[in-house]
Amino acid sequence: MIVYNVTVKIEHSIHDEWLAWMKEVHIPDVLNTGLFEDNKMMKVLVDEEDGVTYSIQYRTTSWEKLDEYQKNHAPSLQKEHTSRYEGKFVAFRTLLEEV
Repeated sequence: MIVYNVTVKIEHSIHDEWLAWMKEVHIPDVLNTGLFEDNKMMKVLVDEEDGVTYSIQYRTTSWEKLDEYQKNHAPSLQKEHTSRYEGKFVAFRTLLEEV
């Protein structure tokens, strides 16, 4: 299994609205591409003054599916997130493989 991990730190001022949008809209949109088996969303347990950090993990069965997602779906989904929360978050992505 390949894990596409997105780590996001969101400002406290927009946190509750962002969390609801992620759970109700963004994550379902990612899963509706049909390229991921499932996902997990986890809160990082560190008390930070400038925001709350989450790890959102999407599991897929092949590099081909991940590549298709990154080429054909990620740009528009990331653009939507950025346009809604610009200046209120930082994010980075990592690829992991189950061993």
